[in-house]
Amino acid sequence: MPDLDRDGGWLLTLDGTPQSYVDLADPTHLEFEYVQRLAHLADALAPAGQPLTALHLGGGALTLPRYLAATRPGSRQRVVEVDGRLVGFVADRLPWPDGIEVTVGDARAALADTPAASADLLVADVFHGSRTPAHLTTVEFLRLAAAALRPGGCYAANLADGPPLAFARAQAATLRQAFPYTCLVAEPPVLRGRRYGNILLIGSTAPLPVRELSRRLAADPFPARLTDEDELAALAGRARPVTDATAEDSPPPPDGAFSVG
Repeated sequence: MPDLDRDGGWLLTLDGTPQSYVDLADPTHLEFEYVQRLAHLADALAPAGQPLTALHLGGGALTLPRYLAATRPGSRQRVVEVDGRLVGFVADRLPWPDGIEVTVGDARAALADTPAASADLLVADVFHGSRTPAHLTTVEFLRLAAAALRPGGCYAANLADGPPLAFARAQAATLRQAFPYTCLVAEPPVLRGRRYGNILLIGSTAPLPVRELSRRLAADPFPARLTDEDELAALAGRARPVTDATAEDSPPPPDGAFSVG
């Protein structure tokens, strides 16, 4: 759907659910708040303009890869998207710039085949409909992600949950099993369990740039809150880490949460 208020802006929807927004004229324009937060993380990982090697699990319309290509020229990026028809549609209607490799396949299978210590940034933003598939929510999956990262590299997952945050608590416990340094980013009403929304879980083998990331988040029109390692541990509480044997898809959103009229 074209954005009638912005030349070059396009909204991609799947089954009535907003999936991606891209601005072909200005790929640094990020409409979705959670994508802005992922971009803040990428901006905080390395000096401005320095190329990164990034692996994106889940493609959509490739909003974040386009942003990195524009802000960090020369970055090596690979995108894995399971929906081949979607990849073809986006390639035809919203072509992406050179330097972004897009492959069709399952995110976890692609991650298992990724060379060790090969990525500076690994982003998991995978939804089947409006739910994160179970096999991408486990300790085993996160250990594959950790193995694919270079020393100091960063993993970030976009998830969604709502009251009573049972899924988010279990995912926090799972993240802490795989990474020694962790944090979570979400809007305060989501963290307080008052409404359904996006949650970013971030992990690394090295200290995270939490101060710089917090500064960037605070400047957003809709500021999100960063919870540090201690707060994340408190959020996890007694939740048990998710394994391949116990995993389930993320909970469905409430009716109308992401629908487009």
